[in-house]
Amino acid sequence: MSRRRRIYEGKAKTLFEGPEPGTIVQYFKDDTTAFNNQKKGTITGKGVINNRISEFLMIKLGEIGVPTHFIRRLNMREQLIRQVEIIPLEIVVRNVAAGSFAKRFGVEEGTQLPRSIMEFFHKNDALGDPMVTEEHITAFGWATPQDLDDIVALTLRVNDFLFGLFLGCGIKLIDFKVEFGRLYEEDMVRIVLADEISPDSCRLWDLRTNEKMDKDRFRRDLGKVEEAYQEVARRLGILIDQGPGDVRGPSTLQ
Repeated sequence: MSRRRRIYEGKAKTLFEGPEPGTIVQYFKDDTTAFNNQKKGTITGKGVINNRISEFLMIKLGEIGVPTHFIRRLNMREQLIRQVEIIPLEIVVRNVAAGSFAKRFGVEEGTQLPRSIMEFFHKNDALGDPMVTEEHITAFGWATPQDLDDIVALTLRVNDFLFGLFLGCGIKLIDFKVEFGRLYEEDMVRIVLADEISPDSCRLWDLRTNEKMDKDRFRRDLGKVEEAYQEVARRLGILIDQGPGDVRGPSTLQ
């Protein structure tokens, strides 16, 4: 088994040095958390499914001109990505009221919003990922006004594309979270889509029944979490391989 230097250990993914300069190996774990790491658990096979779903969606987004960090999938749980400087923001798009948004504004969950709403959160676990405004973002130097313009434009394109894609699979895209990074290429810097897109980062409801098909099944102890993730992959037409390719992860150098 290959030995790689671990760069970062996250809640749901581990990052390792890539085989070439400027690349990183992103390993998808079965670990899952909710409520700012207050609830923890394991969803069997989640890493395998999320790796495949994120690969599929990143490729599709790349085909419509959305730049991403994705290069290629390596195996069942790993993908090769470009090394980027992550912008410390989580961008959330709300199409339908749900979760914390519904509680904050006293709106019944499932209410169709008159227009998609974009929110920004500062990525900081110690502070509980507080919601911030564009003024906060530029004042603290997390992103420039031009960065923000690019982020907003790309996020709207992602929403439009994913909403239609999932609708065609009988799934309603309630909301989702994305992250972006700066990709340095010689004298150029580009804003690219980073992290992942999966049932971990999206709220997905069955179009006909409104049954939840995402991490809310874990958050709310609804059960059948693995089955829900598998159903999303099935509807997207992604074949989840079974067998020895489901690796546990590389040995690491500390």
